[in-house]
Amino acid sequence: MRLAHIVFGLWMLAFSAMVSASGTWYLGANYKYLDLDNAREFPCDCNMSGSQTGLQVGKYLSENLSLEVDHSVAYSGDGFDASSVSGVIWSGNDESDYRYYALLGLNYFNFGEDAGYPAGENEQTTQVVFGLGVGKKVAKNYQFRADMRLMGGHDVDAEDVGFQISLNRFLGDASAPVKSSPIASPAAKESTVKTITINLNVEFEFDKATVMSIYSDQLATVAKAMQEQADIELVLEGHTDSVGSNEYNNDLSARRAEAVKQKLAADYGIAASRISTIGYGESRPIASNDTAAGRALNRRVVGEMSFSEVVVD
Repeated sequence: MRLAHIVFGLWMLAFSAMVSASGTWYLGANYKYLDLDNAREFPCDCNMSGSQTGLQVGKYLSENLSLEVDHSVAYSGDGFDASSVSGVIWSGNDESDYRYYALLGLNYFNFGEDAGYPAGENEQTTQVVFGLGVGKKVAKNYQFRADMRLMGGHDVDAEDVGFQISLNRFLGDASAPVKSSPIASPAAKESTVKTITINLNVEFEFDKATVMSIYSDQLATVAKAMQEQADIELVLEGHTDSVGSNEYNNDLSARRAEAVKQKLAADYGIAASRISTIGYGESRPIASNDTAAGRALNRRVVGEMSFSEVVVD
């Protein structure tokens, strides 16, 4: 019972982190094949390797980190239940065609009557699990994944392997709340459509791609507009001064634009798919690179977005 309580506590901790964090939820179905070694001592001569089917639920805490839990039951072979809680670290960004990932978590196996235990009795084991896999978006809101997993250690001297494929569906964009439509009134005042333009200008220290805290107000303004206007997409342009090679500055400018994008996604819950980035290096200065003040102005990321808003006169 103590082991079950520990695992249940880990599940609750994972759910709490998922619920409290901003990000995109997903729900999926999975098929897995687990090859368990014979180090376990069951009351019967049973083969516990076999196929399982299950469900999983997860949430992207950032563009490169998700947290998920899953539960599966036997599909073929002798039966046992399997549950897990895992963190998934992703490469690339959500615009990539293929994304590789590493998985680290904890497995929980529950063996019962199929393993030879009397009715009402069972045995639970936990293992650390590590996996490597690849994912691909197969439609706007769907993702296919496949990975290999190694399981072992913790409270049983057994080393197991597994293969899992999953199909996940993203459940929506938390950064785009539904806005209620205004109700017409006979006494309503006249309204006009006004075009609003918001400019973003974030400057950087020399040879740095770290967004400084002094630009929090600008980022908050941009994020608020994107939260209220679900159809807004933002293009971020990165720039550098003329110090360094063209190749290095092109890379640095791209990293600066990406840093602003990640800041908007992580701190304000803006979906990264709504933000695109491009680096221009030193090719588009707005001031002379012959002075320190001019070079400081050229080390920047800029963005502009315009949208229409109904204004009551």
